[in-house]
This record gives sequence, C-alpha cells and structure tokens, in this order.
Amino acid sequence: MSDLDFSNTAPQKPAPAPAAPPPPPVYNAALAMEFFKSAGKPESFEPGAIIFKEDDKAGGLFGKRDRMYVLILGEVEMIAQNKVIGSVKPGETFGEMAVIAQAARTATARAKVACTLIGLDDKQFQVALQAKPEFALHLMSIMNSRLRSTITRLNATRALHAGEAKENVVFDKKLLAGIVRFMEGQEPQDFDTGKVIMQEGTGGAFMYIVLEGKVAISIKGGIVARAGAGGVFGEMALVDQSVRAATATAETPCKLLAVNRNVFLHLVKTSPAFGAALLAGLAERAKDMAVRNK
Repeated sequence: MSDLDFSNTAPQKPAPAPAAPPPPPVYNAALAMEFFKSAGKPESFEPGAIIFKEDDKAGGLFGKRDRMYVLILGEVEMIAQNKVIGSVKPGETFGEMAVIAQAARTATARAKVACTLIGLDDKQFQVALQAKPEFALHLMSIMNSRLRSTITRLNATRALHAGEAKENVVFDKKLLAGIVRFMEGQEPQDFDTGKVIMQEGTGGAFMYIVLEGKVAISIKGGIVARAGAGGVFGEMALVDQSVRAATATAETPCKLLAVNRNVFLHLVKTSPAFGAALLAGLAERAKDMAVRNK
C-alpha cells in the first residue's frame, strides 16, 4: 500500500447527520467493468464449469481461488451446501470477500451458461485500486449490504452472539500516523470508561478511529467485536448513510479521532491505502460473523 499523500488539502467541516434514511446505493456496473479491465484480462468458462469451490482457502500463486471477478457475459450460479443461493448477472462482482479477507470461500461459483469473466488476484487488485481508488467505496457499499444481511440472519437464528468478540486492527502505525497528520488541527475526543459513543439504530455523521484505549462493539445487547488502537468503527453508516448497525461503548478511557463523511469520502477517493485498509477491515468483520453461523 502506498503512503498517504494529501498535499494542499484540509479536512472540511463535519457534515450533519441525515434527516432520514436515503434510498439504497445503486450498483455502478460501468465502474466495476472499468476497474477490472484496468488490470485484468477476459477469460471464458463453459457451461457447468466451476470457477471456485466452497471452502477453498487462499493460497497458490495466481490460483483461481485467489481471485475476485466481474462477469462480462453470461450468468454464474452461487451454490452453498448444495443449494443455489443466488446468481451473478453481467456487470456484477463476486468472490471479493475471500480474497480481501484471505479467507475460505463461503460458496461455489458455477457457470450456468457460457461465461466471460475478468478475474483479479490480490496484486492486480492493488494495481487497479491505485488507478481507481474510488472503487473502494463501491466495494464497501456491497460488503456493507452483505454484512447487514448476515447480522439480520444471525439474529434470527440466535447465533449473533456466538463465538469470540475479536479485536481487529484496521490501520497500521504508519497509515494511522498519516491520517493523524492529514487531520492536523482536529483535536481527538476523550471518552471515559462506560461512555456510549454511538447507539445502534441512530443516524451517524462520523466514523471513529481509535488512537488509545479499547471500545466494545455490541449488537442487540451482546458484544460482537472490540476496537483497540488502529481500530475503526462507525464507517458503515458513512458508506450507505443508513442507521448505525451497532452500539459502541468505551471499555477503557479512550482517545478517538472522529472523521466526518466529507473527509471520509476524500480519503477513500484519494488514498488507495486508506480504502484498501477499510475493505480488509470490513472483510475481516464479515469473516468473523460467518464463523458464528457455522
């Protein structure tokens, strides 16, 4: 990932919280096509061909299981536990979660008819992201939608609070220092132990980066994750401008950096490193949720 470089830019004033939930984000197929074509080449699959298999793990240089795809022509079936759970139409992406999170595939992708795809491995993805960093926001929107659906499903099956509440670091020290420099002049906020920072179901105008301390993330009254130094929470509401999916409470005295939506969008669109780190954090969160469903 490249270093942050935000010359002659400054954070803008915080944007107000939306008065009402906006319509769901529109999938931008043209942007997806441009992104994949910038670093990959089309390949063909015959009807019935397996593109990747459920439970395939990351590994193997340039292996197909290490790629994310956009469908150019045809239709792809997604199969989990021997059941068709959905299909992919031209212009849609699939397979990105396992690559970004370096996790096992959660479904099998099979060509329903003759298909033309473009696949990107991790290195090609990083190259494409350097050319079109705004695509990170597009992927975040897709991943957010899937994550919210997973949360709803887990809550319905009472599996939401199963498993360990992991602490995931999103920004390493170098990237975190770059963000702090970029937001120079904005004072971090201090929160005492037990203080509620954001509330599930409410509108959100900020995401938070943890500089010091530890924050507990809870959904429906149970802790599902924790954020320590370099951790992030609240970004989902900035991506799709929907209500908060979780409550965040200071477990220890905390120092947090609040990022409003204008600054967030600027960082995503101008820093591939920032966008890639957030995507990896979302993918890791989705992987943790998927484990609860096992």
